[in-house]
Amino acid sequence: MSAFAGGLRYLLAGQRWVFGHGRWFGVGLLPGLVALVLYAGALIGLGYGADDLAGWLTPFADDWGSPWLSLFRGFLTALVFSLGLFLAVITFTAVTLLVGQPFYESLSEQVDRAEGGEVPESGRTLWQDLWISARDSVRLLGRVLLYGILLFALGFIPVIGQTVVPAIGFCVSGYFLTQELTSVALQRRRVDLDEQLVLLRGRRAMALGFGVPLVLAFLVPLVAVFLMPGAVAGATLMARDLVGADAGPEGPEGGTGTDEPVQGPAAPQATGFGPPPPAYS
Repeated sequence: MSAFAGGLRYLLAGQRWVFGHGRWFGVGLLPGLVALVLYAGALIGLGYGADDLAGWLTPFADDWGSPWLSLFRGFLTALVFSLGLFLAVITFTAVTLLVGQPFYESLSEQVDRAEGGEVPESGRTLWQDLWISARDSVRLLGRVLLYGILLFALGFIPVIGQTVVPAIGFCVSGYFLTQELTSVALQRRRVDLDEQLVLLRGRRAMALGFGVPLVLAFLVPLVAVFLMPGAVAGATLMARDLVGADAGPEGPEGGTGTDEPVQGPAAPQATGFGPPPPAYS
């Protein structure tokens, strides 16, 4: 639980950071607003068409009597929409980060600058960074789709499908959401996707502590847009400690930030958040 709480503290620290730097909060809102409009349209369309899709998928049930036909297709409609919502939560971040790559890169760099120490630069052009981001997002989407299809199938199991499966879905969503967000800072440090997954795999509880509350918050309309800037800032703070091997404290405030003890020589102490830097105009 301590590692999970450490991940949550990174998320809260990121929100505090952007709300303390109003200009960067505003910059971070723009990509989310664009993505929100796109996703809202897609989910509204799915909401209107989910019942027709359920009927198209189950022609064998056309001759079923009442109430079994309506109950079965109603249940399937809910599953279809839930799967669409699951994929929307997962891909929203990827699409928003792709749309807002220059904005979030600047925000992440500013967090690094404010926290002190070196401000890493990838040395790549914007188009190269966009290509890498899009390529990695497609690779991750393939993994998420596999999980989504499996969870969709398990959703037909009575009781378990309505209790355990949704909880697993939130955990899967939270884990990959954390990966997407930390990738902004990790790519600047030239940490590729495979290395990113290795870093988070050893700190699953911390990744879930950061991502699961964010997934739950994203279910509320408009919340995702307003939390995205702080999520990027918090993920940058986490990435600093992941790469620097000084996540030994329980997240940003002390304790155990990894699921396993850090081996080898003592890592340097994290810079911490310290007093806020002067406001930027």
